[in-house]
Amino acid sequence: MECCNVLSPHEQRIQDRIAGKEDRFRKNHERVFEILETIENQRPIIDIERAKYFTESMRQTEGEMLVLRWAKALKNVAENITVYIDDKQLIAGRGGCQGRYGVLYPELDGDFLGQAIEQLPKREKSPFSISEEDARVVVEEIAPYWVGKTYHEDLNIHLPADTHKLTYDDPDGLMSRFIVNETSSFRSSLQWVHDYEKVLKRGFGGLKKEAEEKLAALDPCSPVDNTEKKPFLEAIVIVCEAIITWAKRHSVLAAEMAENESDPVRKKELETISEICARVPEHPARTFHEAVQSQWFTQMFSRLEQKTGTIISNGRMDQYLYPFYKADVEAGILDDNKAIELIECVYVSMAQYIDLYISPTGGAFNEGYAHWEAVTVGGQTPDGRDATNELTYLFLRSKREFPHHYPDLAARIHARAPERFLYEIAETIKEGSGFPKLINDEEIIPLHLAKGASFEEIYDYSVSGCAEIRMPNRDTYTSGCAYINFAAALEMVLYNGSMKKYGDQTLSIETGDPREFKTWEEFWNAYQKQQTNFLRHAFIQQHQIIQLRARHFAAPMGSALHDLCMENCLDLHTPQIPGGINLGYFEYIGYGTVVDSMSAIKKLVFEEKKLTMAELIEALECNFEGKEDIQMMLKNVPCYGNNNDYADSIAKEIDRTCLAFTHKYAKELGVHLDLRLVPFTSHVPFGKVVSATPNGRKAWSPLSDGSSASHGADVNGPTAVMVSNYESKNYDYRERAARLLNLKFSPKCVAGEEGTEKLVSFIRTFCDLKLWHVQFNVINRDTLIAAQKDPDKYRNLIVRIAGYSAYFVDLSEDLQNDLIARTEHDTI
Repeated sequence: MECCNVLSPHEQRIQDRIAGKEDRFRKNHERVFEILETIENQRPIIDIERAKYFTESMRQTEGEMLVLRWAKALKNVAENITVYIDDKQLIAGRGGCQGRYGVLYPELDGDFLGQAIEQLPKREKSPFSISEEDARVVVEEIAPYWVGKTYHEDLNIHLPADTHKLTYDDPDGLMSRFIVNETSSFRSSLQWVHDYEKVLKRGFGGLKKEAEEKLAALDPCSPVDNTEKKPFLEAIVIVCEAIITWAKRHSVLAAEMAENESDPVRKKELETISEICARVPEHPARTFHEAVQSQWFTQMFSRLEQKTGTIISNGRMDQYLYPFYKADVEAGILDDNKAIELIECVYVSMAQYIDLYISPTGGAFNEGYAHWEAVTVGGQTPDGRDATNELTYLFLRSKREFPHHYPDLAARIHARAPERFLYEIAETIKEGSGFPKLINDEEIIPLHLAKGASFEEIYDYSVSGCAEIRMPNRDTYTSGCAYINFAAALEMVLYNGSMKKYGDQTLSIETGDPREFKTWEEFWNAYQKQQTNFLRHAFIQQHQIIQLRARHFAAPMGSALHDLCMENCLDLHTPQIPGGINLGYFEYIGYGTVVDSMSAIKKLVFEEKKLTMAELIEALECNFEGKEDIQMMLKNVPCYGNNNDYADSIAKEIDRTCLAFTHKYAKELGVHLDLRLVPFTSHVPFGKVVSATPNGRKAWSPLSDGSSASHGADVNGPTAVMVSNYESKNYDYRERAARLLNLKFSPKCVAGEEGTEKLVSFIRTFCDLKLWHVQFNVINRDTLIAAQKDPDKYRNLIVRIAGYSAYFVDLSEDLQNDLIARTEHDTI
């Protein structure tokens, strides 16, 4: 580490830990430090109780309306699942055993659950442990019930043959081709945010009363009321009772623990927990402590309800918790340190729940025990004023001091954001653990107004998942959408509908031998045909997904918290809910890779004629072995990410053709199926099926991620990267969704007060350019290399991945190398 001139504060904490020094923030966070130490370096365990009791109930309710069956299953879970209160905890509620744990959703992947249970402890990426007895119960008792009943099986048999060929690599649909990849079968829903404020103000008792009143008002002679609305409302009543029962069981446990506790301080804490759990979330919260507990019960129970992609997010915690914070501070019963301690007790509970992906594809997409339970801070109020408050700054302070990568933190930026807010954001980014990611009101608000939102709704949006947003009570679309490998489309142009990974098999349309193309326009048109074919199959896929999902998934608690679901007596997974906005997306994977490759072909083959197509393909086929001069030539053409009109114009045209397709055809699906560039970690497995590409990238290596530049291609600094992002967008289309942008800075370039000022200015530029998202790693390359060589010393090194942060040593070597290869900018 002597070679690093400046360490980030996070790197310094790692070095202090290696040297045996006490963390400088420990004294102010003693409780959560001690809790975290009990789970440190612990491999997660699979807890089967949710799956066991859910399946037990579903066996007994066949033939009933699905939402009612789901509510009864959740009630069975709530009544029987083991409840725990961890030592030193002030907030109760977990969905599984103590320590780090994951739960099973057999309704999602029960058809191959038995097979997966044998593989999970052995897999390289994010492994889990399970006891022999629990494995036996899964294989012999739980999984057999679901075979033939799962959504995954239903989708597999409904995809047309030519779509199936681009989607799966086996007849049973267990392995992805990583070409036109469906994501709906390894999650019940897209990312989501609940209306937590509704729970805090009304409680589940109030929601239950609303459902009972609606039940009483139904027309007893109406067939619709009796067969559709009645079961729905009964489900709402049951699920409200279920979460209330679950909370009260924690109250009883806390009281029992208090009776047996000899330490008077802990005894009082347990008595308080018991009192609070007896009240919330059944009733409205009265204090900050009650509000935090009620929010956590709601969030945790929603994880028992269904597997939501990227986990249920926390919404705008600095907004809906602020009235309770302010009142308690004014009453003298709360100070900032106590408020942070309560919030961080939730954080350490989040850190113990690990989102478990059973399928190999889901695991490959979400390395490092990925998590996105975003806490949103800042932004604007529903009437359009700046929303920052004292609690906003406490969340930022906590993130600088809290020694863990849970939860994800997102800051909403707008043109009138206070200077102090931007300054503290910059200081938090400089800390070096990847927080917060920035989301831009100046892009998101006008775009969603164009999609039908009201000012009040979109001003109050929450960050959800990786880089997405949700409007509670207006968003209604939950179907997982396609991830499309457009670098594979480019390869299919070069090999006339085939890919080297899959041999001589023709996977897509044949566009001819590119060696015979005489003009750039011929090559461009061939690429457009391949791209359009991929989009065509993605939309066919999505049509089937929309038709099938409501037969397999229900969300009675999520529906209880959504105004439109309650108004129309429709489950949240209903394809069309009156008054809702269906906001979905398809994923462009390999954007920078494709743009730079097209730039190289246009420039070197057709314009300057320095290469023939035959010479290019020959170099690609031998993976540049002995052709390093050609590889270097390809890398030195104009590349995306450098504010270069030549490359950026190609990027804009590729973007435009995708937008034009969805503009024309998404209406047939009833969805805003918009273009998104947010790969999670999928650019790594997607790269493993793509051979060498004309931008000089070697075969099977990662593709470019999100809207970021290709590895090492951004040589003109980070501002040029942002300008390229701006120049490649088509602002005359509304079919745009999130664009994830990763940037890596050396700690030296943002050091000191001058570095903070430069970073604040950079954030202002991001805001002015109306980009959707940006996130930062502030870390030295040498630190990453040292951690790769000696992982035991660097167990606590946190890095930013793709919309989330994770421990570097938990990542596969491929993803570690991907992070190391990202351009490290030394100047802003």
